[in-house]
Amino acid sequence: MLFRLIALLAFPLLAACEISIPIKADEIYTGGTIYTGLETPLTVDAVAVKDGQIIYTGTLDGAIENALPDAAIIDLRGASLYPGFVDAHAHLSGIGQRELTLNLSDTASIADLQTRVAEAIAASDSDRPLLGRGWIETHWPEDRFPTAADLDAVAPDRPVILIRADGHALVANTAALMAGGVTADTPDPDGGRIDRAEDGTPNGMLIDTAMGLVLTDPSLATSLEDMRRAVTVGAEVYASRGWTGLHNMSVSATELTAMEQLATEAPLPIRVYNALTPDQFETAIADPETGYRAARAIKIYMDGALGSRGALLSAPYSDAPDTSGLALRTEDETKALMRRALENNVQLAIHAIGDLANARVITWYGDVIAELDEDTRESVDPRWRIEHTQILKVSDIERLGETGLIASMQPSHAIGDLHFAPDRLGQDRLAGAYAWQDLTDAGVLIAGGSDAPVEVGDPRIEFYAATVRRDLSGYSGEGWNPDQALSRLDTLRLFTLNPAIASFQETELGTLEPGKRADFTVFDIDLMTAEGPDILTARPLFTIVDGETVWSAGE
Repeated sequence: MLFRLIALLAFPLLAACEISIPIKADEIYTGGTIYTGLETPLTVDAVAVKDGQIIYTGTLDGAIENALPDAAIIDLRGASLYPGFVDAHAHLSGIGQRELTLNLSDTASIADLQTRVAEAIAASDSDRPLLGRGWIETHWPEDRFPTAADLDAVAPDRPVILIRADGHALVANTAALMAGGVTADTPDPDGGRIDRAEDGTPNGMLIDTAMGLVLTDPSLATSLEDMRRAVTVGAEVYASRGWTGLHNMSVSATELTAMEQLATEAPLPIRVYNALTPDQFETAIADPETGYRAARAIKIYMDGALGSRGALLSAPYSDAPDTSGLALRTEDETKALMRRALENNVQLAIHAIGDLANARVITWYGDVIAELDEDTRESVDPRWRIEHTQILKVSDIERLGETGLIASMQPSHAIGDLHFAPDRLGQDRLAGAYAWQDLTDAGVLIAGGSDAPVEVGDPRIEFYAATVRRDLSGYSGEGWNPDQALSRLDTLRLFTLNPAIASFQETELGTLEPGKRADFTVFDIDLMTAEGPDILTARPLFTIVDGETVWSAGE
């Protein structure tokens, strides 16, 4: 636990030394292992801070020399301090909504799902659709998706809509399908799929854009007040886990407005970097640095998710030969958007999971860049990102490295997907799946995230997944390529320096260096040396943003 000691008398050393810099620190962090995020020096004995800015890193004596006589000495008491951990891909409002609505993230079976739905309906006399989120069937004993019939058995009258953990599929009961007008005659929408029984009747599972067919009830719309509450709760949850910031994906106009309002009333405790929905392109152009947080990026989707078989593959799914996934964008519309983004200095965050979706991003980006004249091509710094970058052809790994595109990846996806990805892909395609080390070797910058609320959103799990590459029980399946695990330093950068670079903030954040902001994450154990399983037992102690403690575990 941190211990704060105010020095009430001047340090004798100060009287004999000259002031080397005009700014003198008023806080010194010391007494534990302090990681800079740099290769050299990897650790320092002390960090001196003034008004939220790092003034000095190095020895304790040096910190004292660069501090005011009454500077506070903050004793880490043996804990480990790191540059602030940043989740490079999450959904802030979804994190909050998970806490505020029917949370199905630990549902163990279809029977368990039915029980939770029945209990939720019994606890409410509302006739509004029941909305839940977070289920994932890959570990269920039934070994299948839930269906409308499963929900009808416990909820025959009230509409029920339950969104899968990945956010790319949902299951609806018959009442919800009827309310949405989804029948045997309803065609699959572009970029979506209605799963059907053998007679063509919708079975309740709606994939990607087909989800919108049942999400039309006005009561399901999120009000501004609901959004304010959701982002506030989400930010508080994240601060309590040790995150000092997140890159917020697919941010709606309502969510952005909520954060702008909160900026002047009750600012969120962590930094937020927003990637807006495509309909807000003009906002990203006109106001790249909003009054509250950065909003210079636009999020687009190339395909769906692997678990719901929406990820776009170059060959059919091994366990569903009738489909290769869903293409959510055409070449012409995507290249037109890319050109517009380059012309207006807008960053693109491009969701791509399947190998064909990733190949298309690499190729189309290369085509658009090649259209530029040589001088412009040399000067542009778009820092576009591929969000997920999960499945690649091995031959595309080097191609990706040549483009300069950033791979925004979520280590926890790999330790969750290992239970079903071999079935979806077959063993051969695993060679380019979640290929963190090969991508690093190819010169690709990887920004690490969690995709919460799809995953838990815990920095300990993400750090463990990247360095150990096993699930939380220690299991690793056949062909899971343990050599793709990363070193501890590369993993630390995944959540510190690399997200800073991916958000154009590396001069302010990402490492502990003089001149950067004092964003720190403090854990009670050393993640850089702990045995693999022990990483999961680390306890967050303090989350510090701009030199202010925004969350504390307490004494």
